[in-house]
Amino acid sequence: MRTFSYKGFDSSGGVRRGLIEAQDLKEAREKLTARGILPREVVPSEGSPATALFASRESSFRAESRVAFYRELGVLLGAGLPMVGAMEILMESPELGVSASLLAGVRDRIREGASLAASLGAAVPQLKPYERAILEVGEKSGNLEGMLERLAFFVEEQEHLREKIISALIYPTIILGFSVLVAVGLLGFVVPAAAAVITEQSRVPLPWLTRFMMMAGRVALVGLPVLILGVLVGRSWLNRRMVAEPALRSRLDQTMYQIPLVGRGYMIVANLRCARTLAILLKGGVGLVDALSLAGRSTGSAWVAHLMEREAESVRHGSSLADAIRRIPPLAGSLPAWIQAGEASGALEKLLDTAGNAYQHQWNRFVARTLSWLEPVLILCIGVFVLLVTLSVLLPILSLNKMLG
Repeated sequence: MRTFSYKGFDSSGGVRRGLIEAQDLKEAREKLTARGILPREVVPSEGSPATALFASRESSFRAESRVAFYRELGVLLGAGLPMVGAMEILMESPELGVSASLLAGVRDRIREGASLAASLGAAVPQLKPYERAILEVGEKSGNLEGMLERLAFFVEEQEHLREKIISALIYPTIILGFSVLVAVGLLGFVVPAAAAVITEQSRVPLPWLTRFMMMAGRVALVGLPVLILGVLVGRSWLNRRMVAEPALRSRLDQTMYQIPLVGRGYMIVANLRCARTLAILLKGGVGLVDALSLAGRSTGSAWVAHLMEREAESVRHGSSLADAIRRIPPLAGSLPAWIQAGEASGALEKLLDTAGNAYQHQWNRFVARTLSWLEPVLILCIGVFVLLVTLSVLLPILSLNKMLG
């Protein structure tokens, strides 16, 4: 049996949509007709963005949806339900209702003998490599419900970290955007209009500050749209280049760590994600070599991922984990010491969790301190700009008053 997504009309002309199980497309249409539904669209519900009906909504299985899925599936499996039965219950869950078509495709793959990890990997493009690895370990070890709970906690924590990063950037972005709009309006329209009135009526030469601000306004009016267009085109071209040349992406990512302040934030996040991922993978029974590769990808840094792949081979050939991490510049701070203590004590997973907590506190302090001085700096810059605009308008008026006096 396969699951199909459909959209059609009932006898009263109302729109009906949902899921139906059938052997093939013909039987699905026949079942819909027998129910009094005139089918308009019937497609296989494979959980693929290319085939799922209303893919923009149903194929989206974002982090918050995956957290709910992992947690609820773990509870159902722990209660003794079979995998297919648990998936059918989750398809009716209010939190996962929008992903019912995708989950139906996953259920069909499981019915055909595929594992949960393989089914989700084929249906969900957003699934991270370490998520699939943890699911595979849980299925092979027979402790899938326990691993699902750990995975849900980890994905939820990573989502909270991403939200904190975005939240930290919202205020500076709004202030800078507003400042640019005010600058364009004042320099492009207000200052030139005031200067034109003064020069036409009095023939007083404009002060150098007024002339400079007027020139800056003309440059902003012409240059800002060109700059925005150039950034958009350049970004699109760069994205294509990075897909075609992974080494270029790694080099660009490496430069991010050299930027003052930004590089510090990147380094803290990379250490935090690496420690958390290694802890959960090693607890789940993933081999150290494979865990290193997956942890590198989880950092979100192409450069770190490349270095972790290289060091995974050195660990395979006998190098210790602490020495391997020490050879990765962004991770060579305090993380190797935590790992070395864990290897010596036999409590590596526990100390990695402790290191993750320490990096979490370090990240919170970094964000708080950065914003504590960034906000006054932005306010000071806006104040200086307003002062320059005010002087550029007042100086011609003062010159006019001096001449008339």
